[in-house]
Amino acid sequence: MKKVVAVIREQQLEAVIERLLAIGVRGLTISAVKGAGRSGGRREVFRGSAYKTSFVPKVQLEWFGPDGEADAVVRAIVVRAATGKIGDGKIFVSPVEEAVRIGTGERGSSAV
Repeated sequence: MKKVVAVIREQQLEAVIERLLAIGVRGLTISAVKGAGRSGGRREVFRGSAYKTSFVPKVQLEWFGPDGEADAVVRAIVVRAATGKIGDGKIFVSPVEEAVRIGTGERGSSAV
């Protein structure tokens, strides 16, 4: 079983979700996050005053599923999230040792 975590631009979320649904992915967890990286932040204006913020709003998607589907999930995210600019995000893939469904106690990949 694999875990795929993607941190992407907020404005790319709908396109990514649309693509994931098209390839049959179900069961995503989505969180609003802030991050700092190579983009170095951005300048914003609030009540006429400009300021720089180091942390840029992003969206984090998490998917858990069979090993064989992880590559398709990663490809789908890359295709729809890429703009070609710094700050497009990152994808992390890691193994999952076990999953347990809380309501039934079911274990293994069927618990995802």
